[in-house]
Amino acid sequence: MNKFTIKAPVLAVITLWLLLSSRLVLADEIRVAVASNFADTIREVAKGFENNTGHKVSVISGSTGKHYAQIINGAPFNLFFAADVRRARLLEEEGFIDAGSRFTYALGKLVLWSPAADYIDPHGRVITDGGFRYLAVANPRLAPYGRAAREVLQGRGVWSSLRGRMVRGENIGQTFQFVSSGNAELGFVSYSQIKRPGQPIKGSFWEVPQPLYSSIEQQAVLLDDNDPARSFLDYVKSDEALEIIRGFGYGIP
Repeated sequence: MNKFTIKAPVLAVITLWLLLSSRLVLADEIRVAVASNFADTIREVAKGFENNTGHKVSVISGSTGKHYAQIINGAPFNLFFAADVRRARLLEEEGFIDAGSRFTYALGKLVLWSPAADYIDPHGRVITDGGFRYLAVANPRLAPYGRAAREVLQGRGVWSSLRGRMVRGENIGQTFQFVSSGNAELGFVSYSQIKRPGQPIKGSFWEVPQPLYSSIEQQAVLLDDNDPARSFLDYVKSDEALEIIRGFGYGIP
């Protein structure tokens, strides 16, 4: 046998080492700014992407308004998943995104929710009956779900009369915490915050009919054009990711 011939087991070890080395070299971290309502969903989506590619996805959740301000002031995010169209469009008009990357990834749904069973009736009459002390609502100036809640309350004619009993969340995540912790008996939150794939919803809720508030169309943009970030956007559009998004209670455009 030729003294330079590499035995099969050694060759296998070398091949494995080269594959792992290549994976490590190519692996990258993607920083994704995400609207609070979509944070749990995108973490689930990211698991599949990370397993397939070796890249790591770091999720930074917060209100869409605050993320927008951070981005125009130079925050180092690769991607932005907003809770509305407005901030994504503004970033495009102001030249902060990769041209042509803006797209709708989900349609949000508003619900009135309480962790207590049988607390909320099927038509949401509890908000006009007034049998509660505090109602949690996200800040309408920062959070699209807060703006939608304001539209519902204005439509019922109780926006002004309930102001003294509202607990304002800076974002929809904080609003959810106010309700789940008992600081408010009920509140307007995202359906995705109470819906989990294959699990029953705890408490009672009213899914607000779409005609009562403006459509919550959520859009994503690419802020930094690099291959891992672009690959993640492509993955979000895949059937595998869309199934996860539906499972969390979102509509698909």
